[in-house]
Amino acid sequence: MTARESAELVELARQSGQVAAVSYNLRYYPLVREARERIAAGTLGRVHAVHGTYLQDWLLYNTDWNWRLDPSQGGELRAVADIGTHWLDVVTYATGLKVTQVLADFSTIHPVRFRPRGLVSTFADAGTDRTEGEEVATATEDQASILLCLSNGAIGTLLVSQVSPGHKNRLSFEIDGGEGSLAWTSQDPNSLWLGHRKVPNQVVDKDPSLLSAAARNLCSYPGGHQEGYLDTFRQFFASVYASVARNDPSAPRDFPTFEDSHREMVTCEALLESSKTGRWVDLEHF
Repeated sequence: MTARESAELVELARQSGQVAAVSYNLRYYPLVREARERIAAGTLGRVHAVHGTYLQDWLLYNTDWNWRLDPSQGGELRAVADIGTHWLDVVTYATGLKVTQVLADFSTIHPVRFRPRGLVSTFADAGTDRTEGEEVATATEDQASILLCLSNGAIGTLLVSQVSPGHKNRLSFEIDGGEGSLAWTSQDPNSLWLGHRKVPNQVVDKDPSLLSAAARNLCSYPGGHQEGYLDTFRQFFASVYASVARNDPSAPRDFPTFEDSHREMVTCEALLESSKTGRWVDLEHF
């Protein structure tokens, strides 16, 4: 899909008045919502930097294979489109800011991979020797280093990788402001780190009785009982179904929409152009 095609979907959804959602489920961790509420309340002051990573290792070896490696099935982007978009969605959602410019450097660690002759399961058989498979040239990125400019003038950095040993699925971000900072990681999703200059730093644990009302609404269990990855989908579906039940196209929609997905498509196309030209790309050009 291209940004032009996603724009057409946005317009079709608008004309239909139907609920149209995209599963950016990571927004629905309670402490991601708590981060958003604290930033919106001005707790951090003016945001001036965002930085983080999304790291995996399931394509570390040249014998690792998945359909996403085939551009005819997965498109010209791989690591950025597959997982980088989730990081971008979480960070822009938490900050309320938009990406305005990007500079990207892509890297392909394995220019040649071995495609197995039979079927292979995603995330399975780590390290299995498949060198008897067919040699295939790799055209998509294994990792990417990205610089960002955000709509309030803040800067950002992101490292995306599917070849980082030991990291199975680690999304992390830190947001820095004039009065404080906060950090969160998907591998410890029930804790939110708060950084201060003049007083001791803090760690906020997921406890509904201690969170904002918006974050509390995403808590399925009392304090001490952990919210997990699958819970984010349940909260996402609950939000979407509630909108369907309201049957009011004019009502605010608090779930990721086709507009959010279109913005990600525009960002991806800008990142791809930047990786080819080595220059900053303005998203307004798309």
